[in-house]
Amino acid sequence: MTWLDDHPDIRNLRCGAADLNGQARGKRVPRRFADKLEKDGTRFPLSVLNLDIWGEDIDDSPLVFETGDADGLLLPTERGYVPMPWLQAPTALLPLWAFLDDGTPFSGDPRHALARVLERYKARGLTPVAATEMEFYLVDDSGKEIRQPKSPRSGKRRAGAEILSLRALDAFDAFFNDLYDACDAMNIPAEAAISEGGEGQFEVNLEHVPDALKAADDAWLFKMLVRGLARNHGMAASFMAKPYEDYAGNGLHTHFSILDEDGNNAFANDTFEGTSLLQNAIAGCLAGIPELALIFAPHGNSYERLVPGAHAPTSICWAHDNRTATIRVPGGSFAARRIEHRLAGGDVNPYLFLAAVLGSALIGIEDGMTPPAPITGNAYDQNLPQVPKAWDEAIDAFAQSTFARRIFDPQLVDNLIRTKRQEMAHFAEMTPEEQIDHYLDLV
Repeated sequence: MTWLDDHPDIRNLRCGAADLNGQARGKRVPRRFADKLEKDGTRFPLSVLNLDIWGEDIDDSPLVFETGDADGLLLPTERGYVPMPWLQAPTALLPLWAFLDDGTPFSGDPRHALARVLERYKARGLTPVAATEMEFYLVDDSGKEIRQPKSPRSGKRRAGAEILSLRALDAFDAFFNDLYDACDAMNIPAEAAISEGGEGQFEVNLEHVPDALKAADDAWLFKMLVRGLARNHGMAASFMAKPYEDYAGNGLHTHFSILDEDGNNAFANDTFEGTSLLQNAIAGCLAGIPELALIFAPHGNSYERLVPGAHAPTSICWAHDNRTATIRVPGGSFAARRIEHRLAGGDVNPYLFLAAVLGSALIGIEDGMTPPAPITGNAYDQNLPQVPKAWDEAIDAFAQSTFARRIFDPQLVDNLIRTKRQEMAHFAEMTPEEQIDHYLDLV
């Protein structure tokens, strides 16, 4: 009995994979071809996983004319079918990832990049446990400028931020009811929803899972779901890093710990400081930030978020239970010791993001790194090393990075650099209004 047998209402299928920007690329397939798709997969050019954010070929990509724009084999991931509740007709998505014809994983596929990191953990008898915090804005984009949508309950626009406001959540109760029902149907483990610091800004936390590939899948699918459902409710939803100049940007934070072979938290002991493995992982995460900033802030707009005093970290430092630090060790019981990585914007590719975070921590463990002392107080007011402040700076640092090449295959590194340099050239030609308009729905 297959999933489709249990869901006879499904009328058509989508199949697709995440490209380097986290965009879903794939096909619409009639249901009658499901058996062939499940057994044999499908084919499309490998260059499709290396398009720019607007869906254009990368001009100098070796995946295009140099190789004759050759096909790859796209096979179903272990996730299997997931419903797409935001579409009018009952539809299911079959997530795919890319392979060469000889069965070798395609090194330019971001999901394979994360799987590669997890294999290195497995070889050491370790298993990362990861969760994500997904921030987004609900917006009215029907006019010349975006603004907070009207409350479906009152018909009014409530100006101003409403942090942890039940009233703000209640105003969009119908949307959140549909969102949680859809998450259940899609096996996305959604936890608490809160209102955040911007007009119409919300955060939904996804549960910790001992499978970082599933955590990345969940984040990727969640972004598609939120954008689709918002349109059904007469709004847009955006994970853009900084849609409003005067309000906080959207982050995508991850909390992670590591289980040892016996299933114990390898970061935890009976001390406040935690284990040496925790200290190694913190040091690795800090060491990776300067050279991996392009993963955490992949677009031109991303750097508008990374400004002091705007609820996004700008200093390369760590601290206990301090949200001004890039790397935070939350409080609570010693048994629950974990790391929160707070740098990334909501516009990241979840697969590359978790590969970068977990890969950095692993390098810290492999190399026995020791972090500096944790900071106390406001990181914005201290003389600390800084996160790269500009897109070109981050691209150059990634291009020159040996750290990045310890995590990612050289082909993926090269593909991403070419992509971002092409996007940067196009982005520079746009007006600020065009930049907002282009990125609002895409990321």
